[in-house]
Amino acid sequence: MRAVGTDICRSLQAAPAKTTISPYSLRGREGQTVATPVTWDEIHGCRRPEQLVFTADEVLDRISELGDLFLPALQTRAPLP
Repeated sequence: MRAVGTDICRSLQAAPAKTTISPYSLRGREGQTVATPVTWDEIHGCRRPEQLVFTADEVLDRISELGDLFLPALQTRAPLP
């Protein structure tokens, strides 16, 4: 069971040919897409992966509208072993 509001990393990202980048980073792809935090409602409502692809301009609008969705992850510290 995962706690409400926790972040998950897809297991497919752990494949040898995959890379991981930090939130709000430009991706090395055509179209200036940005690694963008999304809400659980957006994930549940998504019917096609393209619905969760955002450009640099769109991300600025999202932050103005929704705030920084990654901020809670920066403010919460997990206990170290």
